[in-house]
Amino acid sequence: MPPVPADPGPDPAEGPTREAGRLSGPLFRDEQPRTAVPGAAETVVLRAITDDVAPTPTPGRGGPPYPGVPAYPAPPQSHPAAGQPHPVPLSHPGQETPVAQPDPQPQPRKQRGGRNLQAAIGVGVGLGAVIIASLFVVKALFLFVVMAAVSVGIWELTSRLAERKEIKAPLVPLVAGGIAMIATGYWAGVQWAAASLALTGLAVMVWRMAEPPENYLRDITAGIFTAFYVPFLATFVAMMLAADDGPQRIVLFLIVTVCSDTGAYAVGYKFGKNKLAPTISPGKTREGLAGGIGLSMLAGALLMQLIIDDGSWWQGLILGGCAAVVATLGDLGESMIKRDLGIKDMGTLLPGHGGIMDRLDSLLPTAPVVWLLLAAFVGS
Repeated sequence: MPPVPADPGPDPAEGPTREAGRLSGPLFRDEQPRTAVPGAAETVVLRAITDDVAPTPTPGRGGPPYPGVPAYPAPPQSHPAAGQPHPVPLSHPGQETPVAQPDPQPQPRKQRGGRNLQAAIGVGVGLGAVIIASLFVVKALFLFVVMAAVSVGIWELTSRLAERKEIKAPLVPLVAGGIAMIATGYWAGVQWAAASLALTGLAVMVWRMAEPPENYLRDITAGIFTAFYVPFLATFVAMMLAADDGPQRIVLFLIVTVCSDTGAYAVGYKFGKNKLAPTISPGKTREGLAGGIGLSMLAGALLMQLIIDDGSWWQGLILGGCAAVVATLGDLGESMIKRDLGIKDMGTLLPGHGGIMDRLDSLLPTAPVVWLLLAAFVGS
């Protein structure tokens, strides 16, 4: 920097200077140099904050520690640095005490498929308790559980068809016909259940005639499909229940189907690499299918030998393997329906599971297969 010319001092001819009634000049050495408050157009350069200790002023003097070097004034109160605490130096120079950060909130465990696993387990246990109680207290009481589940399932399916595709499948004849199918299947057999299905289809056609003819064929086709898919397939559960050892057959049917789903989930989650049907259900793998078949066959062999009259373990192996394959196909079939409708679940009635139809997707197609194999192995 260029040398700064020395101050020539006051002109003796002018005499001592006055400011606000006080003498000033080189004789008054205890006067501190004034620091101008920075204006709007000025830039203030602050000294960097380091761990260096500021020089100690000369004892007995209130001025700067070294001649010609002004003391560092405190920033004005309007400055952003005013009132800010200085960092506390650590034992190592150049380090500052880190600011304590708040503890991060624990993230909820991500569930596979977006499901709440705790709610799903709780709802599953509750449904299992209701089923077991209705089966072994009053056998016919389980029939009303099936009727209620079928009625809700019909309502869910027809509601989603109307919302997503504007398909108006008649709800009243479907629910009435579904209850009739289950009741006749339990008390009269498969012939009467088939006759009830035919009459339900005719009732759907007649009921839809009250509406304008536009989309008539589309609506009755969806209605007849709903009548077959939900209540007629559920009728085979009622026919299993009608046997002398009906509660044991229902337990066998439910456990092999649940084991198929559980084994596929566990093995697929741990070892699944090869997709089974990526365009339909990306979460299903071939390894998971093998795990579901294996666990279902094991459960079928044990239960067929232990709780079914005149049953044999090898019959349980066949029954469990067939049930697992059909349950997987039923799950994929409903996934196709939901993808066509553009929805994730059929409903929200069961927390962690979705709707009733999301739990019946593998049970409904498995019911006629298990009923047929039981009738072939040990009679109906």
